[in-house]
Amino acid sequence: MSTSEMTAERPQRQQGLDYDAIIVGAGISGMYQLYKLRELGMNVRVLEAGTGVGGTWYWNRYPGARFDSESYSYGYSFSDELLQEWNWTEHFSPQPETLKYLNFVADKFDLRRDIEFRTRVTAAHFKADQRLWEIRSEAGKVYRCRFFIPAVGPLSAPTMPRIDGIPSFEGASYHTATWPHEPVSFEGKRVAVIGTGATGVQTIQEVAKTVGHLTVFQRTPNWCKPLKNRKITEDEQRRIKAAYDEIFKRCDETFSCFLHTPDPRSAMEVSAEEREAFLEKLYETPGFGMWQGNFRDMLTNREANKVVSDFVAGKIRQRVNDPVVAEKLIPKNHGFGTRRVPMESGYYEVYNQPNVELVDINETPIERITPKGIRTSDREYEFDMIIYATGFDAVTGSFDRIDIRGTDGLALKDRWKGSIETFLGIMVDRFPNMMMLVGPHTALGNIPRSIEYNVEWVAGLLGYMQQHKLSFAEPTPGAVEEWTANVRKHAEGLLSNEIDSWMTGVNRNIDGKTTRIVARYSGSAPAYRAWCDRVAAANYEGVDFA
Repeated sequence: MSTSEMTAERPQRQQGLDYDAIIVGAGISGMYQLYKLRELGMNVRVLEAGTGVGGTWYWNRYPGARFDSESYSYGYSFSDELLQEWNWTEHFSPQPETLKYLNFVADKFDLRRDIEFRTRVTAAHFKADQRLWEIRSEAGKVYRCRFFIPAVGPLSAPTMPRIDGIPSFEGASYHTATWPHEPVSFEGKRVAVIGTGATGVQTIQEVAKTVGHLTVFQRTPNWCKPLKNRKITEDEQRRIKAAYDEIFKRCDETFSCFLHTPDPRSAMEVSAEEREAFLEKLYETPGFGMWQGNFRDMLTNREANKVVSDFVAGKIRQRVNDPVVAEKLIPKNHGFGTRRVPMESGYYEVYNQPNVELVDINETPIERITPKGIRTSDREYEFDMIIYATGFDAVTGSFDRIDIRGTDGLALKDRWKGSIETFLGIMVDRFPNMMMLVGPHTALGNIPRSIEYNVEWVAGLLGYMQQHKLSFAEPTPGAVEEWTANVRKHAEGLLSNEIDSWMTGVNRNIDGKTTRIVARYSGSAPAYRAWCDRVAAANYEGVDFA
């Protein structure tokens, strides 16, 4: 059935509804969902807290922010014209260029006319008697819609550390996820960075280029791998544009939608010499090759993981001059790849600079922030600037910060208390007509590839409802139970699910998030899509249209 036929058959909007659908968030997923729902002829509004589009790439303007997957595998794939018009300048795009790209997309498809900026959503309540959602903004404005689509992202709710005295600091302070829009200078300044996760790693190596003195406060070191970024030549640009079909086909076929996929061999079935040569090659491969393209059993076999971890530890020791500092930078509580691996360009060499100091807060914990700086159990440090690279309340945090209530006033936060349960990571029982984009239990990996699939699946469901004049959709408890059991099954045996990280829902800065849960789908992206496709082909089996 054509889009025009579906549009002609869709039910008239119920009296009292402001919109057919409201999307929360104008990032990559929210923008594409708007585009797809326009194709269905729906009256859609996007509510965005910021002053512009871009989501992650609007908010995260911290120094050094950039892609860690190849630019040409990250952008939208739905428009051939867009693919040919846009030129990525680097193999791993920096944040300013990515934001420019997303603004280009918004302009090209005239998306802004349906986006309401400076509108932070605080509540979304389902009104069962009217079969509609009532959305409320921070300013008190109320919107009524049939379908509620949170496109809030898995990494968009920044967290501050649990440290006393943060407001007392008299210098400048920033969180990486809410970086100012105007330039920030580090030249000649005494700067502290708290946190050495992915954002911390990117920030530290950029700040170190001009800083007067840099002190890094580290709780948990991470395994980092060279990014190997460079400019895209004109010849490469032509080849990339000619190969987009092949690039996105490759992404569709790989385990996590990256251009890299696991090697079919076991780490222990090859000779030590072969293994060393293979790991050396991966270490020099741009991007996530060493994480996503390693031996097939690296993330399930402890011996295999130790071999890879020992190799990377050796590289850290080679690159850091002070052996004591090198040992502090080598993780001892998790193996390589069991957390998302930060990409770096000279990160370890930063610690060879005479004006850079590493403080292990496991040895000398931070006691409080003072008006002049940071006091640890050992001494007080004075700073002109403190940067908090302390990450996010991941996966569910952005949902938790909205008061989302389904039937009988059930809060989504309560529905997920103790464990997350979903249908395909898109829907939740007792929350009718709510479709999450890149929610818990979806295939993450190269996120824009997951986004496009989620968005198109939701658009297909809403198109089906138009065609059949349906106004209500809720997954059955049985379908939720079956999918959640499948998610948990795929989590078994993975070393990463034995580690405290945002991927297992652990955040020591958030009450109630100190116990590991299965927060994401750990199977392959092709297997995820196959399950979702079967549901759609069976007239959305598992969804109650009541």
